[in-house]
Amino acid sequence: MNYTSDIVFTPAVKKFQEQFKSRNSYARMEQFGGWNSKVSSDLEGFLKDMDSFYFGSANADGQPYIQHRGGKKGFLKVVDNETLAFADFSGNKQYISIGNLSENNKATIFLMHYVSQTRIKIWGTAYVDTDESLIASLRDENYNAKIERAIVFKVKAWDVNCKQHIKQRFAADEIKKITEPLESKIKTLETTIDHLKSNN
Repeated sequence: MNYTSDIVFTPAVKKFQEQFKSRNSYARMEQFGGWNSKVSSDLEGFLKDMDSFYFGSANADGQPYIQHRGGKKGFLKVVDNETLAFADFSGNKQYISIGNLSENNKATIFLMHYVSQTRIKIWGTAYVDTDESLIASLRDENYNAKIERAIVFKVKAWDVNCKQHIKQRFAADEIKKITEPLESKIKTLETTIDHLKSNN
């Protein structure tokens, strides 16, 4: 019987799971449905809050490559329950990812949400698309970046990892939301103190 996790749980991987005593727990996971193969509402909601992810590809020789992708929150779009897409913005013009995809369409998306200490891994295939209507649907007028093409990702499996070893981090805008009310209160108190001093 085939399971969605077989995309990475190869016979070689399962051999080591057997050796290090984790195969039974993963076998139970497989029996109870295994990993998701469709984009759920929970995953879609998670993606709407993400402004970056890591995109993994490999060339025909199997040499892996990881590239950081960033944009406005929600720039990794859900097309349907098995398809994602994102704008490929103009960058350093090395074109390693699209070169890899031209000869090996296997790819992965790795997402880290440091505030909630959540990581999600998505496996599938990807390809370049230059359809203008698709590119238009990925464009954000409030994000000043040139879109060269779209990359479409067909989801085969995805999984949520545990929080172990993920250090909690906050983006500058998230910290600002916390500190702005405090700074305002400090200014009010400073004004009050100055007023009291001037009356003495």
